[in-house]
Amino acid sequence: MKKVLAIFAVAAIFAACNSNTSESAAAAVDSAATQVEAAVDTAVATVDSAGSAIVDSAKVKVDSAASAVKEAVKK
Repeated sequence: MKKVLAIFAVAAIFAACNSNTSESAAAAVDSAATQVEAAVDTAVATVDSAGSAIVDSAKVKVDSAASAVKEAVKK
């Protein structure tokens, strides 16, 4: 994620340096910031989704193991 942020920061700097007006430089920085925020939001959503999937999978395995132990104890 830090690499993505660095890439957008460098792109914003290049855009600002090639611009003749401060308004277009500000627009480039705002655009880069928006892209970084979108990338971070996507990354957070992906991590949350993966984390939920891992937790759900672990719960199923624990429940299965608990059932197997109960059955073994009954025998």
